[in-house]
Formats: sequence, C-alpha cells, structure tokens
Amino acid sequence: MGELYSFTVNGNVYETAQDKPLLRFLRDDLGLRSVKDGCSEGACGTCTIIVDGKAVRSCVLSTKRAAGKSIVTTEGLSEREKEAFVYAFGAMGSVQCGFCTPGMVMAGKALIDRNPNPAEDDIKQAIVGNICRCTGYKKIIEGIGLAAAILRGEAVIEKKLEDGRDFGVGERAFRIDVREKVLGYGEYVDDVVMEGMVHASAVRSKYPRARVLDIDVSEALSLPGVLGVLTAEDVPNNKVGHIQQDWDVMIAKGGVTRCVGDAICLVIAENEDILARAKKLVKIDYEELEPVRSVYEAKAPGAPLVHEKGNLCQSRHVTRGDAKKALAESKYVVTRSYSTPFTEHAFLEPECALAFPYKDGVKVYTSDQGVYDTRKEISIMLGWEPERIVVENKLVGGGFGGKEDVSAQHIAVLAALSVGRPVKVKFSRSESIAFHPKRHAMEGRFTLGCDENGIFTGLDCEIYFDTGAYASLCGPVLERACTHSVAPYCYQNTDIRGFGYYTNNPPAGAFRGFGVCQS
Repeated sequence: MGELYSFTVNGNVYETAQDKPLLRFLRDDLGLRSVKDGCSEGACGTCTIIVDGKAVRSCVLSTKRAAGKSIVTTEGLSEREKEAFVYAFGAMGSVQCGFCTPGMVMAGKALIDRNPNPAEDDIKQAIVGNICRCTGYKKIIEGIGLAAAILRGEAVIEKKLEDGRDFGVGERAFRIDVREKVLGYGEYVDDVVMEGMVHASAVRSKYPRARVLDIDVSEALSLPGVLGVLTAEDVPNNKVGHIQQDWDVMIAKGGVTRCVGDAICLVIAENEDILARAKKLVKIDYEELEPVRSVYEAKAPGAPLVHEKGNLCQSRHVTRGDAKKALAESKYVVTRSYSTPFTEHAFLEPECALAFPYKDGVKVYTSDQGVYDTRKEISIMLGWEPERIVVENKLVGGGFGGKEDVSAQHIAVLAALSVGRPVKVKFSRSESIAFHPKRHAMEGRFTLGCDENGIFTGLDCEIYFDTGAYASLCGPVLERACTHSVAPYCYQNTDIRGFGYYTNNPPAGAFRGFGVCQS
C-alpha cells in the first residue's frame, strides 16, 4: 500500500494516497467550491486558502506537501466571521463578478487573525498575490478593513442594508449576490457537477499558419475511458462567428490553421486525467507555413491570404464637412502616428461550458456575455432552429468583452450530442489566452489642424486595426474607433478612414471601450 497523506480541512481529518494539487483535492474530492481555479499556475490568487495560519495558493501546494497541516477554506469560517465579511464586502461594494472574492476573503482573514487592527498598507500587502479585474482594489481594501472593525467590535452589522428595504436614489445598495459570492457557494459553470458527466477538450494548433496534413487519433481512441474524438467532419456546419461566420469550429484535414489555438480535434473522456493523457496521444502532421504577422504584411501585394476572400475584413469611412479645405486653411497643422498593442482581458474565470441533451435538443450552462448570440451561433453550427437550444448563464467570472464570442459552448454541445451525456469543457489559462479575442492592435496616422487661438478646425486620419485570425466584432469596433476619433471636441470638418485586416495573430474583438480607447 502506498503512502497516505493526512491533513485537517475545516476541522475534519482527511487522508489520500494521491499526490496531486491540493486545489484539485479540495474541489474534486471534498466538493469545496469556494476554492476557485483561475489559473492553476499560482498567479491569480482565486484559490487562496489558509494553511497553518498563512494565506496560501492551493494550486501550488500538493496533497503530499500538505500532510500534517491544518487547512481552512471559506466554508470553514465561523458564523461570526462569515457575517462580518458578507456585510463588510456588501456595504463597501467590494463584490462584482465574485470569482476572486473567496480568495480575497481568505487573504483578509489570515491578516486579521495575526493583526486584528490592520492599516491600509497592511491590507494591500496581504492581498498582493490576489488579482481582481473588476473593482480596482479600493473597495476590497475597504471591505477587509470594515470586516476587521466588525470582528474587533468597533463596527456593527446593519441588517437592514442587506435586506434592501430602504434602497433608493442616493442610498447605498447591497448587491443581491453578495452573500453567495463572498461565501463561495454561488455557482459558476465549473462548480456544476452532473450525474454521468464527462469531459472534453480540443487539441489545438501549435502554429499560427500551417497546413494540417494528417490527424491520427487511433492511439487516443484506444485508450480506456476515451469516449470519442471528433474532427471537422463531425460538424454539421463547420463555421461560427459573432457577425461574420468565418471561424472554423475545427480545422479540417488539408485545411490551413489561422492562429495558434485553432482547434484540430475534440477529445471526449470519462475524466480529466484520461482526457489529458488522450490529448497527448493525438498525432497531427503539419506543413508549417509563413504567417501574416501584421497589418502591413496583410495588405502587402502578394501577401498570403488568411481567408479566401482576402485579408481586408472590414472598412469604414466617416466624413463631415470638408477636412481637406479646413486643414489647408488652418493656422497650425500637426501630423502624428500612433500605435496601440493587443491587450488581454485577463478575466479571472477561464471559459467553461457544460452541455447536455435536453428535451428534443440541447441545453448548455455557460459563462457568457450574450446567451442569445451563443444560441444563434450554436444553431448555425448544428443547422437547427434556435428554439431547440437552451443557453443558461451561471455566474460570470469577468468578461470585459472577452466572453462575447463562443469559446467552449459550441464544442461542449457537439460533444454532448455525440455521446448523449453531460459534457464539461473547461479552458486552461494558457488555452484561454491563446483562443479568445483581444483588444485590437491599432496603427493610426492623425492630422489635426487648429486656428490661431488653438481651436480645432479639422481632422484627417487613417486607422488600421489588426483583427487577427477571425472577424469577431471587427466591424462595430472599427466603426466606433472611427466615429470617436474626433474626441470630445466640437469641430465640423473630419475625414476618417478605418480598415480592419486579418492576420495570423490571435483574434481581436470586443474590449472595454469597444475601439474608442485606441483612437
């Protein structure tokens, strides 16, 4: 018999013979859903717990290394502590998407246990390993400070605030989802477990541009516990897309990849361990091709075509008055070129979807910014009427535009319909970064004129957006970049031209500001 690792969790002693990340034991074996999996790389802090009095990220601590230690999760807080944190975080507005919140609470508790009256700098230091993408930290710091004051007996819980009877204009509001998010029992998709549930994941391209010569799934299919491997041939309509259906569900044999992260095949297995092993057994032969790296390469004569119809995805032309004449008559004229990079949304909850056969169709639990758009895209992929598809949002752990496009939802549906069972598809952090659309990289040249008093008279500008491998929301984002290039000033002569080009970079789409930030 192998070695047993024994430790205490929330006052109870547990043993396991498996040496695996403590995060996985707490979530999968003990069902402690407050311990969130944001990255599994020790980078984000969503899985923070307390180990022997110290805040620790559970994804980097193994069950073997936890042996003999005392562990506390949000579920193990005393009732007094739970009420203090619920009220404090609600009253201070510390909770938004909520995915980081239990980890913040545990970092706060570890601090308060050793320092019941922490200063603001103490709180900042205590949560230095915990990322939040919603609040900007100020409200979280205030929430931990108020929780400490309540636990010291220097502040009181006003029950009527959470009850919400006195809400009104100019009054503080207590979000209705504060309690479930602070205590960690609110359901995000990855927290849902269904009877008979299995797992699926895509094998993705290693190259931004390469021809897929062969896909050999025989070894993966022969592995016990593998339920199936799907390829492009198994997709009724192998195209999805928010507005333009240009995004391949999977790249077919003989097809050419458009970015790192393109799905080649979809493996379905009984559990995540078998799934990980099976994906490594899939053999893909590539012919690596020269990628299109930038807008300038994309619009160059003879450039490789990212899509058959050409590399220009979208264009816009916005004019008012006579910009050429206004600039010619301006006292001063200045021309400058600017560039902005791709930007990652870095939402804390990686993409996840759980699909299962439902009535005469399918239902999918999702982390989504547009359930009706998701239903539309799934219906296009399947060739079904939308009414046969039900899309239900669970709690969404951040989005900022990065969860407007389908990601895990449609492939979870394909897998569920293939095996007739509930199927969960969960992205790793690296998979998420490779796959979902970013803020567009921009190159722009702006010519601005003014009179002798410095009053703007006219603008001429040309904007180039790198929309990456797929269109996503290139058109609407480009349009807003053009219409807002004049900034918040009143002048009547403008000539603004915008172009969005396909490249072999990661796709680009919606992001806070929707194109306006760039221009």
